[in-house]
Amino acid sequence: MPDAIIPFTPDENSAPPFKAQFSDAAGKLYNISTWWNMAGQRWYLKVTEPRGEDKLFRPLIGSPQNYDINLTSSISTSKLVYREDNGTLEVTV
Repeated sequence: MPDAIIPFTPDENSAPPFKAQFSDAAGKLYNISTWWNMAGQRWYLKVTEPRGEDKLFRPLIGSPQNYDINLTSSISTSKLVYREDNGTLEVTV
């Protein structure tokens, strides 16, 4: 069960089109933003620390309802999952 659900609502008139924040189990704060790639025809996820240090840049991969693809497993003990069907990002601490 996720601890937080973030609606994924990109705005094409903003730069970046989507941004939000989440915290991991240790209380470390991360900024997330997404960017559309015209060549790949997909969203990309960028994760930074509050100081602006880049931690991760990868395709935004949607998880099916019965399986979690943790997008931040390489940088955090918390789980960030994108549910494309629901249009949400789920954070599990």
